[in-house]
Amino acid sequence: MYIRKVALLTAGGLAPCLSSAVGALVERYTEVAPDIEIIGYRDGYAGLLTGDSITVTTEMREKAHLLHDFGGSPLGNSRVKLTNVKDAVKRGLVKEGEEPLDVAARQLAADGVDVLHTIGGDDTNLSARDLALHLRKQARELLVVGLPKTIDNDVFPIKMTLGAQSAAEAGAEFATHIVAEHSSNPRMLIIHEVMGRSCGWLTAETARRYHQWVTRQEWAPSVGLDQKSWDVHGIYVPEMAVDIDAEVERLRKVMDDQGNVTIFLSEGAGIDTIIAEKEAAGEEVQRDAYGHPRIDTLNPGQWFAKQLTDRLGAQKSMVQKSGYYSRSSRANRNDLRLIQAMCDYAIRCALAGKDGVVGHDTENGGRLRAIEFERLKGGKSFDIDEPWFGELLDSIGQPKGDLAEGGGLHD
Repeated sequence: MYIRKVALLTAGGLAPCLSSAVGALVERYTEVAPDIEIIGYRDGYAGLLTGDSITVTTEMREKAHLLHDFGGSPLGNSRVKLTNVKDAVKRGLVKEGEEPLDVAARQLAADGVDVLHTIGGDDTNLSARDLALHLRKQARELLVVGLPKTIDNDVFPIKMTLGAQSAAEAGAEFATHIVAEHSSNPRMLIIHEVMGRSCGWLTAETARRYHQWVTRQEWAPSVGLDQKSWDVHGIYVPEMAVDIDAEVERLRKVMDDQGNVTIFLSEGAGIDTIIAEKEAAGEEVQRDAYGHPRIDTLNPGQWFAKQLTDRLGAQKSMVQKSGYYSRSSRANRNDLRLIQAMCDYAIRCALAGKDGVVGHDTENGGRLRAIEFERLKGGKSFDIDEPWFGELLDSIGQPKGDLAEGGGLHD
């Protein structure tokens, strides 16, 4: 395929890979096809709809390596769904009567774009899928090659999404600080709320990495350094049912024995219950352009603390959210390797005229390939039967729950 111009965009929430992925794409294109022009749409699909783009200059190409050292996105992000006409009109991205998919297709044609690289999560790449299918119906000559970004690691059938490993590492580092607060008050309840709308992988992996950090330290109870006080005592994810009464009984003993309890809570755990309570009380649940509940307005950590504080006999409870700290960190070494491999392959696909979303395909032997848009699905669940998760729960004394229905919590 003859390519004159490629366009890049990052969209959705931040993840510790966006800056590095943009840098890797610019670097690799400069190495293998330096004559191809590169542009970037500002603020994700919002920039595509409004024609707001920047041209990657020679100086930018020379400085692209610096992007590997930072988090965030050099292009900016937004949450825009190309099939949500009402939201696009409301935000002034398209005019009344216009279809966002048509507007995006026309803008790509006007800019002379031959290949569009989308870097985003399930929502971003499902929008990329919608755009690719729309272009096919119109017989437009344009390739869409996506890269899977999300700290939730919840895109099917992709084994590992970009940014997830870095976010877990950053969340564990965050915990090494906030768990020290157990010494700030007698009978302290600490809830570390971790991002993950419907997938508990990030919470589980963050807890595992933190627990590994705890086990690597040298402890001396005689000087006030007790491993049990610093460890995690409960891990709650949306996919695993939690018997609150049984957990209260177990954790009350922990509180009585050592004077503190620390819980790692997925923000998606209990969401269905919280929403049901709010709607029953006549309260409106705010939602984003994709229809997802605005979890920051639901505060699951505070709700969970309310359920447990009195029953555990806690004198004080504290909820700390690691989400923004984790998602805005730079890519770690594992992610940098994954980013490089996926970006290199994405460019190979583009030059060969192959579209799709690049990832290790769990239904094709875990091979790195361009996964067909038609097979892409968001909301992949965390497998609570993973051996390492069972071992983690055993090591902290928490019984493994059954597969959950409706958010994972019940009385």
